[in-house]
Amino acid sequence: MSTILITGATSGLGRYVAFELVRLGHVVLVHGRDAGRTERLAGELRAEGDAEAFVADLASLAQVRELAGHVADAHPELDVLVNNAGVGFGTPGAGRELSADGHELRLAVNYLAPVVLTGALLPVLRANAPARIVNVGSAGQEPLVAEDPEFTRGYDGVSAYCRSKFALAAHTFALAGELDGTGVSVNVLHPATYMDTAMVREADVTPWNTVADGAAGVLALATRDLGSGRYYDGTSPARAHEAAYDPRVGRRLAAVTEQLLGA
Repeated sequence: MSTILITGATSGLGRYVAFELVRLGHVVLVHGRDAGRTERLAGELRAEGDAEAFVADLASLAQVRELAGHVADAHPELDVLVNNAGVGFGTPGAGRELSADGHELRLAVNYLAPVVLTGALLPVLRANAPARIVNVGSAGQEPLVAEDPEFTRGYDGVSAYCRSKFALAAHTFALAGELDGTGVSVNVLHPATYMDTAMVREADVTPWNTVADGAAGVLALATRDLGSGRYYDGTSPARAHEAAYDPRVGRRLAAVTEQLLGA
């Protein structure tokens, strides 16, 4: 059985996946932003198995790094990371928002946070290989504009979300190459379209799918060896935005990311 960290586990898809994993006998580490909700969730999970709560605001990269340190110290046996937490489109017509570090919020939470968390936990995951990283992406992908990664011009919430999910996919494919031969796999998936979550309802969209529909792909990637450097639509192998596979795009993204994280 594995020790699995799930970010954004207090509601929606993350919560559903946490219960499924604990029922399968895994040790489930749940992350949330709100201490009360996260502790309550861990308590509910402990009624069915082994679980622990970890609290951090992923809009603060300092807190992301602290989260990684706390998890690594408490669970050096960690072998699966599910980067599930995310910020959606926002309410229709809402303006650009900033993270605690001054980054565009969707880029910060949906892309920079998983990059930093993954990087900080990689030594633990490599030590426990075979290990898995599952990035919860989206079919909505739009290439990040390297000249304006923070989306300061012509901001649109849907585009900001799609740019952050494109970046996550491109990063996944580049990281898979770097991890080749280490026993650590990394994949990205679109769980399901417009699941019944707070994120979707906030965007004033009528849900098309349940979180159970979306959970199947996450559970498969978290618990089975399904290769590395792949994109899945639910449980089916699929193709991400073609530009996400371009090594030149990957190199530009890496340079922009380094610049943003160094800022």
